[in-house]
Amino acid sequence: MERPEIDWDDTDAFTAGTVGPQGRRVFFLQARRGNEVVSLKLEKQQVAGLAEFLNGLLDDLPEVPEPPSGTDDAPEFLEPDEPAWVIGNLGVAYQQSTDRLVLTVQELLRDEDAVPAEARFPLRREQVSAFVIRARELVAAGRPPCQWCGAPLEAANEGWCPCAN
Repeated sequence: MERPEIDWDDTDAFTAGTVGPQGRRVFFLQARRGNEVVSLKLEKQQVAGLAEFLNGLLDDLPEVPEPPSGTDDAPEFLEPDEPAWVIGNLGVAYQQSTDRLVLTVQELLRDEDAVPAEARFPLRREQVSAFVIRARELVAAGRPPCQWCGAPLEAANEGWCPCAN
């Protein structure tokens, strides 16, 4: 079966979000263009890594003559029914002609012979800045760490950690 390919010329909104209770959250990247919404599932570590990588890229981009106007507020995350697919690979490139960071996403597949779905989302600097802030907030909002080993504490066990044995 041929997988969908998303190759947008521009992205209206881009954010990260979660579904589910603390300790069992499912992380998503969400992009919108017009009425089209694409929600892709990924791991918490992928969200954190992408945010830090994009933040570093923003510092390395060439200066623009005038700062972009617009808001730095993160767009609303729309809770998806199901993800379009699970993210396997993430890549980022800079497109100088449009001053966009282009996020390339590839589907995670178990079958090596299958062709994965791919998506390409061009992002404006202010969208990337808002994403970095939002992603950092989501990652930091996880379960508190154990004071001895640093592992996340399980809320169902009243903050007990196996290392306390």
